[in-house]
Amino acid sequence: MSMISLKVNGRQHTLELDPETPLLFVLNDELGLRAPKFGCGMAQCGACTVIVRRQAMRSCVMPVSAVREDEVVTLEGLGSAEKPHPIQEAFMAEGAAQCGFCLSGVILTAKAALDEKPQASDEEIREALGGVLCRCFAHLRMLRAIRKYADSRKA
Repeated sequence: MSMISLKVNGRQHTLELDPETPLLFVLNDELGLRAPKFGCGMAQCGACTVIVRRQAMRSCVMPVSAVREDEVVTLEGLGSAEKPHPIQEAFMAEGAAQCGFCLSGVILTAKAALDEKPQASDEEIREALGGVLCRCFAHLRMLRAIRKYADSRKA
């Protein structure tokens, strides 16, 4: 066990943990965050996605020690119920969330992709989302919401 300092959603935390503990377990079990989900446990479904170093990363296979001083942003850290992030607003406006299991993967992957390439085409957005699995088949509404968010950034 080691003392690990971790910045999540703008808040600093110091926790006694095994440095090899998957970040997802720390977020869920130690910090009580519920947006990143345990899906496959093999970094293939995207349910556990977080943003670290401006990149969408799979927290189920990332040891907490790999984060170092970098901030971790979860879906909860984008906005609040009172003041949602514009991409969250776009998802609500389009009715793009059904069960919500994949939302961390979809929204955070789309945000990271558009932060990197604000003028991304629909094809580039679909490619970025290619590794995120959604069981509810709300893909068209999700893509409309992501396009709405991308277009609002241009204005």
